[in-house]
This record gives sequence, C-alpha cells and structure tokens, in this order.
Amino acid sequence: MEQLTATLAAAGITTDPRLLIQVLVAVGLFIAVLGIGAAVRSGPTPQQRRIRAGAPDGMVDSQIIRPWDNDPTGALRLFVPRSGKERGKIALRLRQAGFHGGGAVRTYFIVRTALAFALPAVFVWLAWFGTSLPNAAARIVEPVSRLETTQVFLLAVGLVVAGFYGPSLWLRQKVDARRTAISRGLPGALDLLQVAIEAGLGFDAAMTRVAHEIARFCPPIADEFTILQLEIHAGKPRDRAFAELERRTGVEEMASFANVIQQATEFGTPVSQALETYATEMRNDRELKAQAKANQLPVKMSGVLAGCMMPVLLLIMLTPIAIRWVTVM
Repeated sequence: MEQLTATLAAAGITTDPRLLIQVLVAVGLFIAVLGIGAAVRSGPTPQQRRIRAGAPDGMVDSQIIRPWDNDPTGALRLFVPRSGKERGKIALRLRQAGFHGGGAVRTYFIVRTALAFALPAVFVWLAWFGTSLPNAAARIVEPVSRLETTQVFLLAVGLVVAGFYGPSLWLRQKVDARRTAISRGLPGALDLLQVAIEAGLGFDAAMTRVAHEIARFCPPIADEFTILQLEIHAGKPRDRAFAELERRTGVEEMASFANVIQQATEFGTPVSQALETYATEMRNDRELKAQAKANQLPVKMSGVLAGCMMPVLLLIMLTPIAIRWVTVM
C-alpha cells in the first residue's frame, strides 16, 4: 500500500489510494450492470412463440425447447466473441455438457470474464484492506495482508489465469461426465424402446414414452430423446435430426444408434429386432472393455510394486556396504 501511495505521488496524484480503488470498483460494477441489462430482452421472439406453441404440455418452461440466440449486442460485445465460429465451438461444448438454454453461450463468457476480474480484485482488496475487517475475519486474512506488493500482483495474475481458464476445465469435466452417463444408460433405454415398439407404439411415440420413463434414472438420454422428437415434430428431416443428435452428444454409441435406426428404416428391417441386436452388441462391447481393463491391471500393479519395492531392496543391499565403507574409512 505504501508503494502504491508513493507511485501515485510520483505521478502527481495526491488522491487517497483507497478512494481511488473504490471509485474504480464502482465504475466496474456500473459497467457490469449495464451489460446485464443489455443482455435481458423483454418479450418472446416469434421463434420462441412458434416453439412454445408446438411443445408438449409441461415442457414450455424447460430449457431444452428454448432457441439459441447468442449474437452479442450492446455491452455484451465486450465479453462475447463476435466470431460465429468461436461461439459455435463453445455452443457445441455446452450442448454436449447438457446446457441447452437460449443464452448459455453468453452466460458462459460473462461468467468467465467476471471470474477473471473478480478473483484478483477480491484478493487484492483482502491484501490491502484486510486489516480493516472485523477481528475474526482479519485473523483469517492476516497471512494475505503480510504479502509484499510484488507477491500480491504475481498471485493476482495467477488468479486471473485461473478465473479465465477454470470454467473451460469445468466444462470439459461436465462433457466427459455426461458422455459417460449416456454410454452407460443407452442399453437400458434401447431395451425400453424395444419393449414399447413391440407393445404396439410407433417409433416416435415409443421414444417419447421412453424419454418420460427414463428421466429419473438417466436425464441426459431423456433430454436428447425429447430434443430429437421436438425437432422432428417441428419439420426437420429425420436424417438431419439424427445427425444433429450424433453431433450434439459426441458419443460413439449414440452415433451408431442413429445409423441403426436410419438403416432399419431405409431397408425395411424391423426396428425392434435392430434395437435388440444393437443393445446386445453394446453390452458385449462393454464386457470386452471391462476385460481389457482387467488384463491391464497386473501390468500396472507390477509397475507400482516395482517402484515401491526397489528402493527397499536397494537399501537392504547397500546399507551393509555403506556401514563397512564408513568403518574402514
């Protein structure tokens, strides 16, 4: 703090540094409020009204039927990239993570930017003004307030990097977790779909029923089946809807499921028989993967055991030699 005061004095600024920092924080909050206000739009768009009119009962307030509108307007251009290609990559990752909201891309970039500014700002404030907090809180932040100015700025830069790239790592983990859930729940969903078709339901009605029944056990598959049916009901060609399902999930098993359905429809093969065969193949493939991991276990264990035992063996072998060498010398 003293160095900051000296720097301002050398620049000819006699204002209290604390007052200057408070003014900068107030300006930042004002800009943030303007950006949030510009992001809020009043009233549904014509596209939203069409989707809500064709949505099933109980799905009007769901995030999965809201259209995407991620073009930055107003103050949002400060946070959201103007490149549609870059926004498309983030939009795809967000969909694969299960975020189907209309403003998911904008929210992602706003949160990312806010964390990049908020984390170092809070840390610097605690480092410089932490002693003015109540006694209990001041004791907690006392190690931070003891840091030098150089250390504070270095740690603040690290927090900027963490705040900017942290959401990206978190999003990657969400994508991996959702893909794993879809891969594990797809065989059961195919079995339910086969039973529904054999019971007399059409393919679309059977998929809607399965999405409703499996929502408690595997929400990602229920969401994807619901989105697929909404797209088909909205008039999108079936092959394009299944291609979008493959792209939206990023799961190889779901891509194979789309190919199975399209081939069965094209060549006239019973869909229930194709689903039964594919579900059996998926379970066999899962069993083979489990066996492969089990076969890799002895090799991995041998490396760990060798790493733990070799130092002990070397110590047992070399200790007598070292004792004799010390005695002789």
